[in-house]
Amino acid sequence: MSENSTPSTTTLGTAAPLTVSALGLGCMGMSEFYGTGDEAEATRTIHRALDLGVTFLDTADMYGPFTNETLVGAALASAPQPRDVVQLATKFGNERLPDGTRVGVNGRPEYVRAACDASLQRLGVDHIDLYYQHRVDFSVPIEETVGAMKELVEAGKVRFLGLSEAGPETIRRAHTVHPITALQTEYSLFTRDLEDAVWPVLAELGIGLVPYSPLGRGLLTGTIARPDDLPADDSRRSAYFPRFADGALEANLVLVARLREVAERLGCTPGQLALAWVLARSGPEVGVAPIPGTKRVRYLEENAAALAVDLTPDLVAELEAAVPRDAVVGERYGDMSTIDA
Repeated sequence: MSENSTPSTTTLGTAAPLTVSALGLGCMGMSEFYGTGDEAEATRTIHRALDLGVTFLDTADMYGPFTNETLVGAALASAPQPRDVVQLATKFGNERLPDGTRVGVNGRPEYVRAACDASLQRLGVDHIDLYYQHRVDFSVPIEETVGAMKELVEAGKVRFLGLSEAGPETIRRAHTVHPITALQTEYSLFTRDLEDAVWPVLAELGIGLVPYSPLGRGLLTGTIARPDDLPADDSRRSAYFPRFADGALEANLVLVARLREVAERLGCTPGQLALAWVLARSGPEVGVAPIPGTKRVRYLEENAAALAVDLTPDLVAELEAAVPRDAVVGERYGDMSTIDA
């Protein structure tokens, strides 16, 4: 990709369409979970993303908690590009206290309104382009939560609405209250379960897909060979991510080795190939815009180069045979209780 080239765009949804850069940037790891962050490098990474035309930025109030939105907002304020070139997404619903204590999932209408106002203040903007419910609150009817989100659209605080990790029935019910533009959920060569029941609903209702962890939390980059390759304070070393546990990691790295063989033949990295597979899933029925996370410029640039990897249908089939969807060892989370099925 040349310095001045612009990546292609993707339209998320048809009922309430939002055009975003084909590849986005997940900002979570800049503040928490994947080792110690570096605010200056994170800011450089966001600025470089905008230089490359990666303008779809993703954050959430619970990242930090709260500090990631502040970081993203400050980076946008100091960027040379105007606000209107950015598609800014954030989320509410995973309620945390300032000290990091997890309160639980909250979808109550009054909380929705308060969370949005707080996010707008931290981000330093007058509107959010795509506002997600981060997790479904099973104690609150989805119609009530989305009803409050709809009010935010009507007030001009939010442009488009999304859900995260919502199941087919929840998506349908939410969509009757206000058009849902996008579903954010984990999707990669290592996590493909949504293809069974969720994907057909997205295609039917005209909803886009924003895959998070499209690189399998780094496993698909081929740079992790053992747990010790991760920082001591990296959450992937905990029981919360079973695919990195002893036994599971070794089995999953066998699949990564197969991915590497194909990547070497094509002259790209395993991570670029894994991202290209996700990008190739985008089409007229379901627009797909993955948001690989990174906190370093060099990894951002490597990810952006995945846009130049052209996968033929035969190559897509080869990858799916090399990494069968049922061959991955371990659940994606140690606790799946907050995932709506």
